[in-house]
Amino acid sequence: MFEPYFAAHDQIQKIRSGVVSAEEYVRASLDRIESIDSAGYKLNSVVALSYKVGEISKSADAELPLAGLPVLIKDNVEALGLPGTAGSLALSRYPVKKDSTIVARLRAAGAQIIGATNLSEWANIRSTESTSGWSGVGGLTANAWIHERSAGGSSSGSGAAISAGLVSLAVGTETDGSIVCPASLNGCVGIKPTVGSVPRDGVIPISSSQDSPGSMARTVKDTALLLEIMMGTHGLTEAATQHRRLKIGVVNSWITNHEGTDLLLESAINLLSKSGLELVEVELSPPNDETGKDEYEVMLHELFDDLGGYLETRCDENLATLLDLIRFNEANAARELKFFGQELFEQASLLGGRRGEYSKKRARNLEWATSTLNKGLEGVDVLIGATYSPAWVSSLGQGDDYSNSSWITMAPAIAGTPIGCIPMGITDGLPVGLGIVSRKDDEVGLIGAMGQIERVLNIGILEPTFLKK
Repeated sequence: MFEPYFAAHDQIQKIRSGVVSAEEYVRASLDRIESIDSAGYKLNSVVALSYKVGEISKSADAELPLAGLPVLIKDNVEALGLPGTAGSLALSRYPVKKDSTIVARLRAAGAQIIGATNLSEWANIRSTESTSGWSGVGGLTANAWIHERSAGGSSSGSGAAISAGLVSLAVGTETDGSIVCPASLNGCVGIKPTVGSVPRDGVIPISSSQDSPGSMARTVKDTALLLEIMMGTHGLTEAATQHRRLKIGVVNSWITNHEGTDLLLESAINLLSKSGLELVEVELSPPNDETGKDEYEVMLHELFDDLGGYLETRCDENLATLLDLIRFNEANAARELKFFGQELFEQASLLGGRRGEYSKKRARNLEWATSTLNKGLEGVDVLIGATYSPAWVSSLGQGDDYSNSSWITMAPAIAGTPIGCIPMGITDGLPVGLGIVSRKDDEVGLIGAMGQIERVLNIGILEPTFLKK
């Protein structure tokens, strides 16, 4: 019998014991996508399928790490048979020619890549008024808890699909918050690893200094398994179940302006303290306006070069540069620019790549992020704090309401260091997440801490309410 809220490890065990076949899991996922995502609740988290019911593989190897489980990938990751559009109509004219390395690794590990998830178009880098979960290709993704609320971004569809029980494993990407945000808003687990630890070929770029694919699932162990395969490493899944002496730094300024979320953080801290884990308070100063401006402009400098290089390789002379993309959007404004503009693309075209003040901005930005994290992590294993307030109402044309968010993702994003998110509880009928930050290349330490904290909080797998209002 198919249970949509089983963990991936439990599903794998059922496949290997012969209780359920991988084919049945794929079929059940496709049926659930049809009944919840496309019709019924109309979650709208999946933009394309690579399998039809009559084409499901019957030859999945149960002894492979993923044993034939269905997996969804974000639509800015290239996979044969899927569009890979980053949500943009401009790329829908240029079919994917080969699998990205991470998709090839997932297939080799036994994953059945059944579809692509919707996202915030161009991963939320087109406009400051971008609405998370909306793209020209896919429309607006809903939240499985309350339909009118945001699914977060930019890995909106991946987070919503995990939350809704469409699959147990999904791939996201993050530049700054794009995995942590939808994990928090949808009530699932997400990890952005050290930048460069997961191959990025075939992943539509924003910023080479900050972009990374990552994993999303219902439990830390499942998220670690998917990430282990994407990284091509070992030991992450094992780390999720280990127990060791842990010293946790609680960052006083990683809080929100939402009372219910901050009360849940306080409760989580009390539970962790009572469990015998050592907690210490850490004082870190929030970033100033210059730091935020530097981060945005560094990303835009890099976007001009990195996205331009990607377009030149994948497309033709009609879409070879960022300026070509700007012109395409202007020519297709009725669909592409209906709800918000492209002022960030225009600003990136004026900044013109890695020239001018780019090096100074990046050095200044990196110095802030590195010194902040070094100070915070001195003498502790990981840092924790609140991430986002509960999901806000999606308001097309008015952007996202980040006013109650903490700044936990910013320093790790700039420094390229790992960050994870696990469910912390429910407030106002919606989930919120606890963020965990570790040192560069210490995914084992991050996942070990996430696993221990998950066991102490003992929330289990959250099942959404599917409320229409």
